[in-house]
Amino acid sequence: MTILDKTEPANSPPAQSDSTGPKARTGSWFVIGALAVAVLLCGVLSLMVGNVGINPVRSVHVLFDADNSQASAIIQQLRLPRTLLLLVVGLALGFSGALMQGQSRNPLADPGLLGVSEGASLAVVLAIFWLHIGSPAAYTWFALLGAGVTAWVVFSISAVRGGPSPLTLILAGAAVSALAQAIITSIITSNVSTLDQYRFWVVGSASGRGIEVFWQVIPFIGLGVVLAAICTPAINLLQLGDDSARALGVRPGLHKFLGVCAVMLLTGGAVAACGPIGFLGLVAPHVARFWCGPDYRWIVPYSGLIGAMVLTLADVLGRVMAGGAEVQVGIVMALIGGPAFVLLVRRARLVQL
Repeated sequence: MTILDKTEPANSPPAQSDSTGPKARTGSWFVIGALAVAVLLCGVLSLMVGNVGINPVRSVHVLFDADNSQASAIIQQLRLPRTLLLLVVGLALGFSGALMQGQSRNPLADPGLLGVSEGASLAVVLAIFWLHIGSPAAYTWFALLGAGVTAWVVFSISAVRGGPSPLTLILAGAAVSALAQAIITSIITSNVSTLDQYRFWVVGSASGRGIEVFWQVIPFIGLGVVLAAICTPAINLLQLGDDSARALGVRPGLHKFLGVCAVMLLTGGAVAACGPIGFLGLVAPHVARFWCGPDYRWIVPYSGLIGAMVLTLADVLGRVMAGGAEVQVGIVMALIGGPAFVLLVRRARLVQL
């Protein structure tokens, strides 16, 4: 005698398999390779485009075999350091944006949410105001110091029992950012010379940075990439909540700490190299998520490559969009990222922390 569920008719057909439904999006090594090739092509484009145009064959030739020509001097001394910085900074901001959204479980989070950018900016302002520092290469060390101190302060304030929660991280970051911005405003409004130097740094640009800036920040960004690779696999489980993640063998406090350290190193290195550049860390993970789905093991590397590609293209666009003048990449990213942010807010009607 068969006992049937009262809610199911005896002659009901067997359940249909879900195999006919739409296939879930997932990451692909082929796409990773395609994005890597696109990043390289963007790098070549950055070497070619400027007030003096250089064809791609000539650009690649003088890149590996320098001579005494004008094209060789332009590429080796000006465009190569700039291109390397753009690629590394874009990669760092893409990585840190994806990590920040995963750590905070907030799809509208970006690296600036921890106050790292404001902390780096405050350190640069203090260096200009007190120590009369005027070199972009010298700004790098102060920006890194400010980013590190700010991240430590935010993590310490938000470190409640069991580690910092997404809500406490956001609140602590907002409070520290507001305090840093208040100090910055009070200094630059009372000292004209500090304002004149600071405004060229804060707009966000890779122009005028020498190769020494690249070598200064690459160890910090490299360490941040390593920490990101370590903590990324656990982000998927952290989306379930700390209790569920702990039951599945993940130590939430440790992985949050590693994630915050990675964001601090990546964002601090990027801000130190090129100044604050907004919206890239916010938009790149959403583009990656559209291609690879919700798995952060794919979102993080996708976001890094997309960030490198978008930032390099934005800088190239800034060189040609105003004729002979040059629009800084931070301004171009704001022009692109502003409308993109509005679309994201309208799409994500409810943001859960």
